[in-house]
Amino acid sequence: MVTDSATLLQWQDDYSDNGGSIKNTTWTTAIDYCETLSLGGYTDWRLPNKKELLSIVDYGTYNPAISPIFQNTSSSNYWPSTSYAYGTSYAWIVDFYNGLTFRNDKTNAYTVRCVR
Repeated sequence: MVTDSATLLQWQDDYSDNGGSIKNTTWTTAIDYCETLSLGGYTDWRLPNKKELLSIVDYGTYNPAISPIFQNTSSSNYWPSTSYAYGTSYAWIVDFYNGLTFRNDKTNAYTVRCVR
């Protein structure tokens, strides 16, 4: 786990529950995965919202655009829990290659990082 000293949020950085692989799944399954995650003695994990996920983007770097304190990360798209306001079949995506955001279909498979 990584604790953000600015927000005091704790972030998943251990994927041993998934055989050591970073979880990659649809938006609905990402929500379910985080809500059932038991990690570090905690069971109150959830999928972060867009603002929370953007708070760990490091715009001073890219590929990945995240602090090197995170040991397990991918330069790919991560799911936040935030749906896209103009189409409920879409949700926001945060791209950790460069920190950009965009919308995409909730049935696509993207990376998951849970928060508590």
